[in-house]
Amino acid sequence: MNFDIAIIGGGPAGYTAAERAGANGLKAVLFEKKAIGGVCLNEGCIPTKTLLYSAKILDSIKTASKYGVSAESPSFDLSKIMNRKDKTVKMLTGGVKMTVNSYGVTIVEKEAFIEGEKDGLIRITCDGETYFARYLLVCTGSDTVIPPIPGLSDVSYWTSKEALEIKELPQTLVIIGGGVIGMEFASFFNSMGVKVHVVEMMPEILGAMDKETSGMLRTEYAKRGVTFYLNTKVVEVKPDGVVIEKDGKASTIEAEKILLSVGRKANLSGVGLDKLNIELLRNGVKVDEYLQTSHPHVYACGDITGYSLLAHTAIREAEVAINHILGVEDHMNYNCVPGVVYTNPEVAGVGKTEEELIKLGLPYRVSKLPMAYSGRFVAENEQGNGLCKLIQDEEGKIIGCHMLGNPASELIVIAGIAIQRGYTVEEFQKTVFPHPTVGEIYHEIMF
Repeated sequence: MNFDIAIIGGGPAGYTAAERAGANGLKAVLFEKKAIGGVCLNEGCIPTKTLLYSAKILDSIKTASKYGVSAESPSFDLSKIMNRKDKTVKMLTGGVKMTVNSYGVTIVEKEAFIEGEKDGLIRITCDGETYFARYLLVCTGSDTVIPPIPGLSDVSYWTSKEALEIKELPQTLVIIGGGVIGMEFASFFNSMGVKVHVVEMMPEILGAMDKETSGMLRTEYAKRGVTFYLNTKVVEVKPDGVVIEKDGKASTIEAEKILLSVGRKANLSGVGLDKLNIELLRNGVKVDEYLQTSHPHVYACGDITGYSLLAHTAIREAEVAINHILGVEDHMNYNCVPGVVYTNPEVAGVGKTEEELIKLGLPYRVSKLPMAYSGRFVAENEQGNGLCKLIQDEEGKIIGCHMLGNPASELIVIAGIAIQRGYTVEEFQKTVFPHPTVGEIYHEIMF
């Protein structure tokens, strides 16, 4: 029961670390108390994107006449949509488990606890057994935040988990929280014909993302029938609706169902971090650029750091951590981590936002174009406009990019590479983009 590395948590960070460790000859054990793949594969990224793709196809059929295609009376079967979601999750989680196993990693599907150290090894207990490891990687993820809203405990509400398990659609839905998760569910349910209300405490949806593209997305969904309540606080929840307050005035939104989506918090309790005196920082575990904690043999990756709470960030963090253990030169760079909202149209951003730069008092320049400057975009997005915005610093280097329009999720990585490599706009535009592609929009932007 002695291992080179023990990994607690089998989400994107945990299973990536297990694969990399095993592939490089480390004897590894991976503990997961629920399901391999973590929240992302089982209750987050994959199931929501599967549902959103069904919604996107339905949207396309509804608007087919714009493209000269006749499609009468489009309809959908919710049970088949949900079954396809379950099948996709099962296939991908099974694939991850098989890959981890193929590298000789021991998988223990039980809850593990840190018990301390003995003879220079970290001691972990799980299901009555004791395990020892030279290194420990903690990847216990995050949980949904449940705010202390009066009346919430007396009503039946959804979190993202329950919203992914529905058997039937409500007629009306109030989403408390207009962040990424809230807007993706607003997109899905709106496409399915549900009357959606989104309540957000901040002046704009999508949190720290670029405010211009966020506002454009909100305007688009308002046209589709979603009602937004910005700068609005939920003061009480009742069986027949949600009581809100704005500018000192209270009103009630009647709703059949409530979806709570106000954020997530790192899973810090119960795992035994205190047994190793692991230092915390704000809402997560404190780590350095190698994902090393205050304990030299303990690393933390993914949502538990409380920093990014994105699956792709967790994957990259795990790679960095394992490389550091192996003695391979690497470090974590958060300046080029993209964020994506998989609505229809998509929103994506990477690097600095204008709002962030203004707050920091840093000089910058912006250049932007409607996505309609791309011929491919015009051909595939009838009456669509979109936006592509590049931000550069005073040296001319690209430090931010923000986009609205499909396929922003696929295009944003190009700007991420430019930021990571420190390209100027001139250097970036020497790249030859195939024609016609939506990505050509980068070549068209001039400062």
